Amino acid sequence: MKVHGKAYRSIWPLEAGKTVGIIDQTCLPHRFVEVELRTLEDAAVSIKDMWVRGAPLIGATAAFGVALEMARDPSDASLDNAWEVLHATRPTAINLRWALNDMRSCLSQLPLEQRADAAWQRAIEISDEDVACNESIGKHGLKLIEEIAAQKSPGDTINILTHCNAGWLATVDWGTATSPIYHAHNKGLKVHVWVDETRPRNQGAGLTAWELGEHGVPHTLLVDNAGGHLMQHGMVDLCIVGTDRTTAHGDVCNKIGTYLKALAAHDNGVPFYVALPSSTIDWTVADGLKEIPIEERGGEEVAWISGETAAGDVEKVRICPPETPLSNFAFDVTPSKYVTALITERGVCAASKVGLAGLFPERANATA
Repeated sequence: MKVHGKAYRSIWPLEAGKTVGIIDQTCLPHRFVEVELRTLEDAAVSIKDMWVRGAPLIGATAAFGVALEMARDPSDASLDNAWEVLHATRPTAINLRWALNDMRSCLSQLPLEQRADAAWQRAIEISDEDVACNESIGKHGLKLIEEIAAQKSPGDTINILTHCNAGWLATVDWGTATSPIYHAHNKGLKVHVWVDETRPRNQGAGLTAWELGEHGVPHTLLVDNAGGHLMQHGMVDLCIVGTDRTTAHGDVCNKIGTYLKALAAHDNGVPFYVALPSSTIDWTVADGLKEIPIEERGGEEVAWISGETAAGDVEKVRICPPETPLSNFAFDVTPSKYVTALITERGVCAASKVGLAGLFPERANATA
């Protein structure tokens, strides 16, 4: 996608085997900062401290982290250590483990002298595959938006609500939940996006609103708890969100607050779609509520908020008394019964074991 008219991916190779470029998303929307990753430790910090975030991008960054380490030391011990260090950075997004397993499987069978080049090439392939996958998700999701547009009067706006950031900044390009939106906008459909602010890190306000604005997609930022009100008054035609982990039975784990949007959509008859690459499916898990680990982040994210002052300075301010106890659950699980359908790179399916097995029959025997 584009930033100030220039095409960007969220992660890109620089000097082969030595340097990877990323966007430091903690600086957005106030500053656009490019950062170079040079070591395994750099990659781990970028994931843990959320310079990069979003399940697909976390996976791609982890793959490049392994590649950087293989350029330093291609031994088995180094490969295993890279897996452990990167896997410990974030517990919920399954793409992280998927990418690390892919890299280890690819490299472990190779002679040491071939591993550095092979790791670099495979990390690039994982990134390219993510772009193609998300573009395909967008094309399948576009059909759903077109179906809704066909039911409206010519020229009417299609209003879409999303939560958190499942845009190109959360992937390598296109995004998951935003890919159908970008495809619809590029095709000339009159779409408008309701953007949840997404407390406490405000990924909707700082990232989704920023990237939609850069691409020229009409949008409106709203407080997290306004979505239900909009649905009650017929102001939302469909919801599209992403997911950090999807179970083999169709439960989805996404940013905290997603479950409440799904409940409101269900109560008001609004379609609730979840867009995801198949790398986000955890085929070993059946019950999302019982089996998916929910990341609990530091309370400082709740107590402090960052913003730009009238003078143009970026500052952090406390929004609660210093002695206030704090809790910060980062994700919640939406049971499959509240998901209208899943949008994948292979098509749209029911949020169920049967639905997923229909699109991915080669994984049917491995499901939980």
